[in-house]
Amino acid sequence: MANKKPSSPARLIVLDGIKGKVLVFDTEGNLLRSLVEVTGGTPDGIAIDPILRKIYWTNMGEHWEQNDGFIERIDFDGANRTMIIPKGGTTTPKQLELDLTNRLIYWCDREGMRVMRSKMDGSAITTLVVAGQGKEDQKDEKNHCVGIAVDHRQRQIYWTQKGAPNSGTGRILRAGLDLPDGEGPVNRTDIEVVLDQLPEPIDLEIEVDGDWLYWTDRGDPPRGNTLNRVYIADGHNGDDMVEMLDGNLKEGIGLALDKKNNRAFVTDLGGNIYQFSMDGMQRKLLYQGKDGQGFTGIAYVAEGLE
Repeated sequence: MANKKPSSPARLIVLDGIKGKVLVFDTEGNLLRSLVEVTGGTPDGIAIDPILRKIYWTNMGEHWEQNDGFIERIDFDGANRTMIIPKGGTTTPKQLELDLTNRLIYWCDREGMRVMRSKMDGSAITTLVVAGQGKEDQKDEKNHCVGIAVDHRQRQIYWTQKGAPNSGTGRILRAGLDLPDGEGPVNRTDIEVVLDQLPEPIDLEIEVDGDWLYWTDRGDPPRGNTLNRVYIADGHNGDDMVEMLDGNLKEGIGLALDKKNNRAFVTDLGGNIYQFSMDGMQRKLLYQGKDGQGFTGIAYVAEGLE
């Protein structure tokens, strides 16, 4: 429990992918409580609906080569736990993002090699991108889709294909929110490579103005185990506007932005939570992992979650 009074009503919701828990922290790094115990599989990505006060998270399932991943939802108070995407609807769902205006969920399916979408009740499951098909393609980690972010201003999705560990084959790609007329998720022609030859890019976030795309990378230093950003306003594309903001993470995974207070929160598989200024000039270790913890997704809640 917390050792001191929380400094603000803001909260961080963190997934412990090792111990199978949804944890609530204050923004000073004090562990307030365990909200959910997750049995079976690995919880990975998390997103918040602050309007209806609900928390969504993905679970990669127990057998990553099989179709047994799923997505769940729960109220802020821990009630009404609901299966949104049941087993069989996705393979190994990773990061997810909510479109609260259009009531949609977007997520990446790693071993499924897909970028996917559904309504927030789990209906109308749609595949937007297919990066590979079949068992041989599944073995090639360049096809594994992991992180996702939605640029609502430009009506585009961004996603990572992480590549094999430390292979320098990781990429960040983008495409339209909707399939081009007459095209399918396998053959769509509007896919662009934003960045390539990355160590192992994982989760993505777009800051609220849509000018910068942030990502974590869990590859080896010096370029890996880092927090990074690239300028994407007006469709900008290329290495000339990439900034490595900080490093020395212990397999960086989760990422959440609080633009109002100019801060980014990052988790790693070492069970640590960090706070960075959004320009990377300030770094603070909020919580240090203990007892075998390993953190995956993180979400920031400005208010309403005690």
